[in-house]
Amino acid sequence: MFNKKKSVSSNRKTDLKKFKINSGIIVTLLLIAPIMFTLIAYPDTFYLSWNVGRGGFLFAMVFIAAEVIASNQKINSKKFFLIIGLLNLTIGYFIAIEELGLKESIRAAAPIYNVQIQESWTLMWDFIIMVLYVSICLSILYGKKGYKIAPAGLVFLAGIVVILSLDAFFPKDTLGPLQYIVPMYLQIDQGVIRLIDSSIMDLGPDSPLVTARDNMLTLNGLQGSMNLIVFWPSAGVHSMIIYSLIMLIFFLKMRIPLKRKLTYFIIGTIGTAVINIIRILSLSLFALIVSANPISWQSFHSIAGEIIFIPWLFIYVYSVLFLENRLARKLQALKV
Repeated sequence: MFNKKKSVSSNRKTDLKKFKINSGIIVTLLLIAPIMFTLIAYPDTFYLSWNVGRGGFLFAMVFIAAEVIASNQKINSKKFFLIIGLLNLTIGYFIAIEELGLKESIRAAAPIYNVQIQESWTLMWDFIIMVLYVSICLSILYGKKGYKIAPAGLVFLAGIVVILSLDAFFPKDTLGPLQYIVPMYLQIDQGVIRLIDSSIMDLGPDSPLVTARDNMLTLNGLQGSMNLIVFWPSAGVHSMIIYSLIMLIFFLKMRIPLKRKLTYFIIGTIGTAVINIIRILSLSLFALIVSANPISWQSFHSIAGEIIFIPWLFIYVYSVLFLENRLARKLQALKV
């Protein structure tokens, strides 16, 4: 009789162990469930542009999955019931936004808070809800250390909230400090394009081919002429903010010397600045070579930044983690 009870207890422990092995996948699915629901139910809202659609959710999913699955943390299965209730509330929000008039109510409140761009204002609340959902879920499942489980995904979502709020309240060049870097980027863009035109390929018959003055860019290429007024979001300043937030969170987790942290941060900052220059350069070359039509150019402009920046951020962060893990293994081997 005693052996039978022991056998039943052993089987329960085995089942729980199996559950815990797969807990990272289960938690990931729960955390990204509102995004998956919205993607399936309202796919037309998932533009890749950071301030137009919900494309940022897709990149957040990648960060969340990469961190939560890899963490393989033990959790109490009873807490899943709380998560399910919170999940229903979050999905209810997205249904209300799209079908029950909540979006119009949020827009109606915009003048009260002196909002300048309503599109950024309404989209901001989608990301706020996801920040709350992910952070509360992590807190319920893992307690005080929850923020350490998926910092990149959470900070990425919070970074988008910051950028959208800045765009909503301080659009274009009204937030002066963020605009200061734009003329420098445009001067570099002008120099690189002229170098390409003189040394690599003919980009247009007119001269001057490109002229940068303050935040104005004039392009005269194979497809005609185009005048661009560049503000800080289009120059990729928002990507620098998101990069800084994510790296700071990672550095809080990593137990490495401050000197190495600063080295990684400076290298990444330079890399992000180069990515921003490449972004502006790609937009200029598109107008010079492919199309100077404003509609076609705007379509490319809406996705160019995220296509370039997000892969760079992901690769750089995990390159740092790979290098540090490799260094840690070497140090451990030397001690042995």
